[in-house]
Amino acid sequence: MATLVSHAPAVTRRAQRRLGVLLVIPVAVLTVAFFLLPLGNALVYSVVDFDGVSSNPPFVGLANFREMFADDEVWHALSNNAIWIVIGTIAPITIGLLLALLLWGVERGSVLYRLCFFLPVVLPGVAIGIVWGWIYDPVQGLLNQLLAAVGLGSLARGWLGDPDWALYAVLVTAIWGATGFAVVIFVSALRNVDVELVDASRIDGAAAPARLWYVILPQIMPVFLMVLTLTLVGGFSVFDIIFIMTGGGPADATNVIGTYAYAQAFQMSRIGYGTTLALLITVLSVPFAVAINRLQRKLSLQGTGA
Repeated sequence: MATLVSHAPAVTRRAQRRLGVLLVIPVAVLTVAFFLLPLGNALVYSVVDFDGVSSNPPFVGLANFREMFADDEVWHALSNNAIWIVIGTIAPITIGLLLALLLWGVERGSVLYRLCFFLPVVLPGVAIGIVWGWIYDPVQGLLNQLLAAVGLGSLARGWLGDPDWALYAVLVTAIWGATGFAVVIFVSALRNVDVELVDASRIDGAAAPARLWYVILPQIMPVFLMVLTLTLVGGFSVFDIIFIMTGGGPADATNVIGTYAYAQAFQMSRIGYGTTLALLITVLSVPFAVAINRLQRKLSLQGTGA
């Protein structure tokens, strides 16, 4: 009997290890198929001059990387990415958090409100781009008509055709589409906030901003960082909404690394150089994602007392 009992933990550990391996295998296969293999393929293309047709492209070594760092359009595209990352990250998170706080205490109709806010997230990017293109239309667009109706017709312009405003016009569209995701995630996180701590801080005289900063945010910080990570990485890899609405124009005013890489790879038939530009997106975005993920895990462990 003692022998059976002593062997029981070992059998249980072996069963747990087998179960762990079985659970990890699908993730490992997906990681290899959709990350490691494409990454290796991209590294191969980045050191050759591939035009998309040749079966034996010439090896060019680091020439694509040297050209990338000397390319003025790359730096222009990176500056647009930086604007997109800053505004396109801060705005949806801030607006989403404020809306979530407003919905926090709502009982009747809360599901309907969340559905309305989340609807843009599930809409296809093509549909969003087309509809907002109509809104920005310089002649029949709703935005210019509203400006004229309230006496601000002098502000009307061809929003997507103006190099000074095109990037920000597309940014507004992207913020509208991304805010709903932040709202729904923050509302769910706020449901786990200790209301007694919030009430105690209110009794102690803490103003609303202080309660948010010192009481609410620390309790939802892991979720906040998750939303921050997704939004931030999206700013590095943004492509679809810009491609649909402006194609990187006018006069490259809305070009980001994603649209510039596409143009080089598929319009100029420079697959090698386009792949090198795409690798730049990975090199820039992964360190931010890893750093925020580590911070999120650290906060989660502190919250559980581990």
